[in-house]
Amino acid sequence: MREGWKKVSLSELGFVGRGKSRHRPRNANFLFGDRYPFIQTADVKAANYKITSFTTMYSEDGLKQSKLWPKNTLCITIAANIADSSILAIEACFPDSVIGFIADDNKSDVRFVKYLFDLLQVRIKQISQGAAQDNLSLEKLETIKFEVPELPTQRKIASILSGYDNLIENNLKRIKLLEEKAQLTYEEWFVKMRFPGYETAKFDKVTGLPEGWKEKNFGELTETMQYGYTESASNEPVGPKFLRITDIVGFNINWENVPYCLISDKEKSKYLLREGDIVVARTGATVGYAKRINKNCPEAVFASYLIRLKLKSEIDDVLMGVYVESKSFLKMVQNMAGGAAQPNANAPVLRQIEMIVPSKDMQLKFRHLVIEPVGCNYFK
Repeated sequence: MREGWKKVSLSELGFVGRGKSRHRPRNANFLFGDRYPFIQTADVKAANYKITSFTTMYSEDGLKQSKLWPKNTLCITIAANIADSSILAIEACFPDSVIGFIADDNKSDVRFVKYLFDLLQVRIKQISQGAAQDNLSLEKLETIKFEVPELPTQRKIASILSGYDNLIENNLKRIKLLEEKAQLTYEEWFVKMRFPGYETAKFDKVTGLPEGWKEKNFGELTETMQYGYTESASNEPVGPKFLRITDIVGFNINWENVPYCLISDKEKSKYLLREGDIVVARTGATVGYAKRINKNCPEAVFASYLIRLKLKSEIDDVLMGVYVESKSFLKMVQNMAGGAAQPNANAPVLRQIEMIVPSKDMQLKFRHLVIEPVGCNYFK
């Protein structure tokens, strides 16, 4: 051990406790509203360094059966995505599948503790392995001894590392603004029908669409809809990356955090992702989340709870990518998936979804507008 460092449990560095979400069923409508951010394991996974965005909010009733945690709480996932961690940039609630750590300012720096979890995540996952389902309990977490220096050294290390993370966060914010611009442009052109040249465009009296435009369902716009590969993920680099449902939550895929998959060359060729593919989460709490696979995708295959759409040439993949990554698409799929216990957006469900297909010329104009801004690499 380094001189001046000591081994301590997490509770020796601050307060440790599980989140709360006591009401059953947990998806009761009256629990949700627009007052208190409700952070779930997928939100922690999607965050890089700090949690600034979320998909769900609690109402006053939701807060009553939960707990509001302060800013700078370290959120640590103990189910689904084991030992992912991120720091709250806002006051928020979270369920008992997330552990909260509040640093004692006289003993620890929360940023340093977050980096400890990043460094030791593989070891922590090994401790959490179970016969049926991996789970990291408070009791298991307390068995881990962390090597930590004195507080001034913690702060120095954290300041250096957080400087890089702040740069990454700023770049991600910039990319997110470009994505939001693409979404706004889509709505302006293809929902409000204020596309370039709309003032003089001729509209079909039957369809109500500009001449040359059509409304088609996904079944007509896709060559195939393919379910992913069934295999366990590995943190060891034993094969291609293994894209899962949790990896497509959020506005960008962080390929560094995506695990690997041991797969034969024959099977890999069937499930290998390529630029322009569309992947959609077809089941579970994240049903309906979708992503277009971009040029920066490493060699990767996709897991069984994802469904891949291979598009026909009549629909541009960038146009489709912007559509499936919209909030309106997410809400539509979630409503169609239904299912009291486990919602399911399988191929028959996705085939029914309809979208407006503009003329080829308009699709090309949209593609150029989205891809070509200087520095834009979101859709590349």
